[in-house]
Amino acid sequence: MIKKILKLDWKSIGAVVFLLASGLIAIYSFSIGVETEDVNIFNKQLIFLLIGVGTFFFFSFFDYRTWMKYSNFLYLSSLFLLVAVLFFGQNIRGTSGWFNFGFLNFQPVELVKIFSVIFLAGYFVKKGNKKIGLKEFFQSFLIILPVLFLILKQPDFGSASVIIVIWLGMSLLAGVDKKYLFALFVIILVAFSLSWETVLKDYQKERVLTFLDPERDPLGSGYNVIQSMTAIGSGGITGKGIGKGSQSQLNFLPERHTDFVFASINEEFGMMGSFLVVGFYWILFYRFFETVKNSRDRFGQLVASGVFIMFFYQVVINVGMNIGIVPVTGISLPFLSYGGSFLIVSMISFGIVQNIWLKKRNMILPESE
Repeated sequence: MIKKILKLDWKSIGAVVFLLASGLIAIYSFSIGVETEDVNIFNKQLIFLLIGVGTFFFFSFFDYRTWMKYSNFLYLSSLFLLVAVLFFGQNIRGTSGWFNFGFLNFQPVELVKIFSVIFLAGYFVKKGNKKIGLKEFFQSFLIILPVLFLILKQPDFGSASVIIVIWLGMSLLAGVDKKYLFALFVIILVAFSLSWETVLKDYQKERVLTFLDPERDPLGSGYNVIQSMTAIGSGGITGKGIGKGSQSQLNFLPERHTDFVFASINEEFGMMGSFLVVGFYWILFYRFFETVKNSRDRFGQLVASGVFIMFFYQVVINVGMNIGIVPVTGISLPFLSYGGSFLIVSMISFGIVQNIWLKKRNMILPESE
């Protein structure tokens, strides 16, 4: 076992450890000198992290090839969880997406994301090594359509966008002709243009316009972005120090421990801290690329690629909405943002990639491991 632990990809693990520590420091700083509900989230996040570390090591040594056999079951489980949460889930901030277990609010859509990676990888592998044609591309869309529908019923547009990006990215890597993706992009663009006048309601149009110019509604839909950019700007080069960020400490910055944790880090640790965070994400993604390149089979390549796409998209969108270049979608930052189910599933996903790394093609490991 010790030999296996030593053979894990410690470069990517080191990057994740840094990101986890940065998230914990940011969450801890919110509670310094202030008796609010935020005091408890640091202790909760520590417990979530301990659970996450345990799941990480379990899935790091659990043969990823086993998931191929259960890809259909994971698909059905996704549908079951998404239907169940609509009927029995707790409504938080207008979204019926959580099961309440007392200490933990479990968000099943986080589990559905990694399930989607696995069952899409299974689907494409079962099609063999032939080029993915229009028929297979359309069938793969039909597979994720019920998942998307149920997620949008919550509604959770951010998670739905993650599923769509996973599907598109994995389809491309599986070998779908790029012309189909281009045609899909044109269709979406035309549909959006037509819906502007015929489908979108006034408040929906206002959200789009406010994204382009947050000052249109500084106390409403533009408030979050304005406060986030103010926090980032006030941090300067070196930041204000732990617990000294005015925007985050005085509650001007909304969702400071989830959606806007990056702005909080920038305010308290400055651009240097933010560059370090982005740098360690780059290391993580580069190691994911190495795992994909050295995977011993197509299923492993697609699963590792899917996890990479999922993490990369979430990082880009979260950082983008913190600096005001993409709309606020409620997508958290992997390994940094507060959240039990989000952190644990992120660690599970990372563990699966580690197992693919362990069984990479230049290592001789028994098939029965």
